[in-house]
This record gives sequence, structure tokens and C-alpha cells, in this order.
Amino acid sequence: MQIQVRINEEGALRNQRYAFTDRFTLVSELLQNARRAGATRIEIDYDAAAQVLRVQDDGCGLDDFQKLLSFHESGWYAATAAEERPFGVGFSKCLYAATRCIVASNHRRVDIDTAAALAKASIDVEAIAETVAGTRIELHGVDLPDLGNRIETLCLGFPVPVLFNGKPLVRRFALANLATMPSSMGAVHLAGTRDGKNSYETMVFLQGFCVMKPTYCLLDKVNVVHLDSRQFTARLPDRDKLIDEDVQRKRIDAELKACWRQTLEVAKMQLPPDRFVEIYYAAMRGSGQVDLLNDLDVLPAELFDDIVGYPIQDDNRDYVRQVAVAPTRQAIESGAVQLVSLNWMGDDNAARWMLARAKGYLVFDWIGLHLDHWAQRHVRFLEEEAVRVEPVAEQLRVQLEGRWVWPTVILCEAVRVRVGHDVVEIADHGVCHEDVLYIPAGETSGEPVRQVSSFMDENDQFQGSDLDADRDALADLIRRLRSVDPVQTLDSLLQELRLGKYPLLHGKAFQVSVGVGSAPGHSVALLAEAPGMGDRHAGS
Repeated sequence: MQIQVRINEEGALRNQRYAFTDRFTLVSELLQNARRAGATRIEIDYDAAAQVLRVQDDGCGLDDFQKLLSFHESGWYAATAAEERPFGVGFSKCLYAATRCIVASNHRRVDIDTAAALAKASIDVEAIAETVAGTRIELHGVDLPDLGNRIETLCLGFPVPVLFNGKPLVRRFALANLATMPSSMGAVHLAGTRDGKNSYETMVFLQGFCVMKPTYCLLDKVNVVHLDSRQFTARLPDRDKLIDEDVQRKRIDAELKACWRQTLEVAKMQLPPDRFVEIYYAAMRGSGQVDLLNDLDVLPAELFDDIVGYPIQDDNRDYVRQVAVAPTRQAIESGAVQLVSLNWMGDDNAARWMLARAKGYLVFDWIGLHLDHWAQRHVRFLEEEAVRVEPVAEQLRVQLEGRWVWPTVILCEAVRVRVGHDVVEIADHGVCHEDVLYIPAGETSGEPVRQVSSFMDENDQFQGSDLDADRDALADLIRRLRSVDPVQTLDSLLQELRLGKYPLLHGKAFQVSVGVGSAPGHSVALLAEAPGMGDRHAGS
């Protein structure tokens, strides 16, 4: 017994209508056929009410009408077939999308009832008196909603001028409308070659139609690639994606990088070093070409941050600011400027940030340079150095009972921070270290709680009300602990208790002794009568 491949023609014809995933593929196939026929102008007219689509081109015309109904036989000349590898199924979309197809070319015309044609009925080709230059196709019963908006996008990269309902389409990404450079995969247009504002987004076209695009991009900030059709093939039948797209994407990305390399090397030769770095650093970094900086003395300013505010756990990082001018190589190599690497502020490195701030160190983005760059030898990685924090002239320590954070609070004259061989004493701002808040003499705000926590919950929701409450609680605690007037301190504490809410206490006088009694450290006694007017007391 032997078996062999067989094709059920009726089943193939019946199922072919489900091969195309997009109804607008009909238009792209007709445009593609016109382009392959050598058209220099294509006119598309669509009457949505009558559901009639007309496509007229000035190409070489149709010499064999049988090609229209021969599935999987491209019918194109050998050179075209070798260059573009047509599938021979394009016109079949017309048979499934329309009820009637009228095709005219030169002095002949065919009027196709699509249902009859799919039933394999014979269709007469008739002679006509009219001379039709190129090919004219008229489709009836075609539903193409929103074609007016879709056609512009469909023809973004199409090489042949197209008129839709009499209006020329812009075709902004057509090869003739772009500044391109050659590459081994085709023609490449890089965004940002003049101003350095490179793009990570790329639109890829094959035979004039988009086969790869980002989810979203600004059309004036996008790379454009027109692939060599001898090397790449689009997916049958829609031609909207490349075959082996994952593999081809890597190749395209590699070619884009090579194109940027070529562009940057030319710019480096033509521009002074400072201008080259200023304009093209972002493009160098974005395309992985930062090694071009290795032999230059100039560095980009965006690698350096000055610590200008109080470091807190906040993604906005308002406490740092990019320097206006990058330090010189001489200043870095002489030690006049110290570069340090620091992770984003957290409760585990706040002390390191405070030391760097006190010392005037610059926070350096060393990842933005090649590992062999000369500046890498002068970066100090503070995260890798041991840190020690201790109070100077400690006064007392208590626990802050906040809503969100409960750190130990140590009041002192100053905070001594040691990192490596560096030592600083900080007297104006609080320092968080290992869930302890060191509060020096000059700290009066509650802002140090923001070194303890970011106040973000497990769902990444910012707990603003808890931050406000804990910040106020710390400020109030500092004020009370530092108070030199015992009456004012006690009055401040009693006001929070709102004792007036309790009728039992109205009109009563008490004697309160602090530092005596049991565990709470105070005692309270009810007096027989209210104190006289001469007594010093605070009223609530």
C-alpha cells in the first residue's frame, strides 16, 4: 500500500476565504499587484454607500486574464518572482471579499461573478473598444468600514504615489521621502542622527508594507527600515509579519546598532569632543556604543548628580540635581572632585547619603560608561564600605509610636557618621540607620521619618495621610523632649488628651508628680480644692 499527498480542491477553495485575518488585506494586495506591474501612480476610490471599490494603476497591464483565477501561481516575470517571491493568492481575496469583480486592461475586460468563479464556472474574457492603460479593477459588495482612516496608515511606507478619492496620501515613511543609509538588510532611517535624540522604536517595512511596529510611538521619533525582499519573507497570506520574526528582530536590532556605530564614528571625527559628547551621548548609551568615550577627556554632565537637598525615600529624587557642567578629567584624577556610587535612597544606606552630602561628593552613574573608561578608576563605591553611626553627647532615647513607622529616636548634640576613613558630624538634619533615628540639635522637623520609609504599601499606593501623621508626631516629640518649660510640656501633652470630654473631671484639681510612682513613672492625686489664683498653672 502506498499513500501520497492529495489536495481537495473544493475544500481548499472553500477554506481559502478564512486564510486572511484582516479585510483591509484586500487593498494591500491590490496595491502590491499594481506596484509589481511597474505602476507609477495608483488611484483608489471607495463609495461606502454603494460598497464599490475601484483601483486604477498605470502599470504594464494584464496580458493573461487566467492569472486572476489561478491560485498559487504568481504569474509574474522571472525577475519579479526571484526578487519578491510572490505567493499567487493576492487576487483570491477579491473573490471572497466581493460579489462581483470587473477587471479591464488594454482592450479586454472580464466581469466575474465571484460565487460562480469559486464554483469553478468558466468566465468569458471580452474585447472592449476602450483602451485601458494599465489595469482597472472594480469590486462590488465590498464592506470596508473606516477605510478613509486606515488607508493613510496602510500606505505609510508604500513606494508608489497613491490617491484616495482624489486626494494624494502623504506616505511619510516611503523610501523616497526619508534620509536613509544602506545596510546589509536594506535601507535604514535612524531617528536622531542630527540632534542625537535617538529612538528605541522601529517600524519595519517589506515591499512597502509594515511588518513590524511598536505598540505605540511618535511618528516623528521612530526608526524606519525597508527590508531587502530578497532576504526576508512575510507571512502568508496577510504579509503583516515576518517569518521567523524573533530571529529577524535580533538581526534588525544588530543592524541598527551597526548603523548607529557608523553614524557616531563620523560625528566623532567631525565635531569637537565637547560638542560630540553633548549631542550624542544619549544615542551612544542607547545603542550600546559608550566605548567611543574611552579616549576622550570630556564626560557628559548627565552622569553627575549633586546632592542639593535632604535625602529621603522618594522616587522623584528631588534631593539630587544634575550638574550644569561635568567636572574635568584633571579635577577627577587629582581628587579635587570625588565620585561616588550610591543606590537609590533606602533605610539601609541613608547614612551613606548623608556623609556624601556633607562631604560634597558627586553621585556618579558609572553604568553609563564603558568598564575600561578612565573615570571608572576614580569611583568610590560607598555601598561596599562599612558604615558606623553614633550619637555625639546623647541626651535620651525613646520610641516614636507612629501610624506607619516605629523607630527608636535618639536625641543628641550631633550625629557622627563613619564610612571607610571618612568621618563627618551632622548637626542640622536627622540620620536614619538600622531603624534608629538620630536627631541632632539642629533638627526640629519631622522630615527624618521619610528616611525610615517610603510610605508605600504592598500595592505601591502612597500612604500620604500616614506620612503626614508620622511627620507631625516626630516633630511634636522632638519639641516636647527638648522643651525647657515643664508647664508648657505638660500642657502640650494634656491638650492631646482633650480632657474636657470627660464630665467627671470638670472642675477638679489634681497634683501630678512625674518620675515617681510605679512603671509609668508618675503619680496623680486629687486635691481637696482648686488651686488659688496665685498658683502657676496651665489651663486647657
